[in-house]
Amino acid sequence: MAKRVLILVEGSRTGRLYIQAAQRLGLHPITLSADPAQYDYIAAQGAEAIRVDTDDLDALIGECSRLGTTNDIAGITCAKESVYATVGKLCRYFDLPGPNPTSIERCCDKFTQRQLLAEAGVSIPFYRLATNAVDIESCAAEIGLPVILKPAVGVGSTGVRLCRNVDELSEHTTYLLGGKHIWQSSPRILVEEFAQGPYYGTEIMGDEVIGICAGEFGPEPYFVFREFTLPALLTDEEQERIVDVSLSCLRALGLGWGPTCIEFRWTKRGPVVIEVNPRLGGAPGPQLVQLTYGLDLVTEHIKLVIGDQWSLRKRHSQVAAARILVPDRDGTLDWIDNRATAVPGVAEVEFYFGPHTPIVRKGDHRDWIGHVIAASPSRALTETTLQRAVDLIDWSIAPFPTLGE
Repeated sequence: MAKRVLILVEGSRTGRLYIQAAQRLGLHPITLSADPAQYDYIAAQGAEAIRVDTDDLDALIGECSRLGTTNDIAGITCAKESVYATVGKLCRYFDLPGPNPTSIERCCDKFTQRQLLAEAGVSIPFYRLATNAVDIESCAAEIGLPVILKPAVGVGSTGVRLCRNVDELSEHTTYLLGGKHIWQSSPRILVEEFAQGPYYGTEIMGDEVIGICAGEFGPEPYFVFREFTLPALLTDEEQERIVDVSLSCLRALGLGWGPTCIEFRWTKRGPVVIEVNPRLGGAPGPQLVQLTYGLDLVTEHIKLVIGDQWSLRKRHSQVAAARILVPDRDGTLDWIDNRATAVPGVAEVEFYFGPHTPIVRKGDHRDWIGHVIAASPSRALTETTLQRAVDLIDWSIAPFPTLGE
């Protein structure tokens, strides 16, 4: 009898959750990746991986066709935004359920996304598009400092920086255009108003907002998350406004199939959309949703992908929070002391790297070295538990050897 296979294109920090959920559903997960070795969880879960150029649609079609000769391909999906449009194209080619690739591509281009949201009357930061240093300088002058510079295509705040004065603007312009930032195509940079206010994010499946989380960042000028809490502490009116704007975003961008996560800042104008991500939120988002509501978004996403009946029924209500572990210096991760797992109420402690790993901070999601998650029926107890757990974690980072040592 042929195996029912779930094909995963590339991986991510939630890739392990997809493999585990697929196996629980009786599926055989196979990851297609340009470099399968980068995902150590694949072997740890006893799963299969195949090396293939995931930037080449024809190569992916060929590999999926080959797998389909001896297996029953139940579905194709991924948790990585950069290949999600490709997944949509694969699903269409093989007549499988999947996202609209055109909608995904438009959404992943932040300039196009901004244009479509503005046309729909959605509140977004004031913005301009620049392709060179002169453009950036004139756009920043037009908007007024401080501004945010961000690549028009990218994820995880890579290349994103708050520029509070002319020197910082010049410095980050040089970084983006001077060869240090890796561009997949010609440089296109958004110059944006700095929308100031508390951060919120919505987790969506289909056209239903599942939950609204609150987030906190580390020090400026970067946007490295330090903490998430679900549900966010909002009034009924604030929650209703965020839900309404979220659904307006889906309509404007042609989304509404499968998962979406939307990021906001609550400003003097109310909720301002910072970014719409046409995919499931990254870790620890799915874990927070499951702990808060008893709803496994990864499993329900896979059910949708394979054409099974899926459910968004919430089974309970708790408060869950995650603290992101971020180093305060560069160097080699020497040792980790983790006694947090024994604390009652701690749901998960995960380090993404082991000892002897070089740490070079970049001011984006790549600075994360792990996370701690706690949950309880009480917001105060969850916060206390999380802090107690973090206090029981320590690590040492040894300085890199200097020249001549």
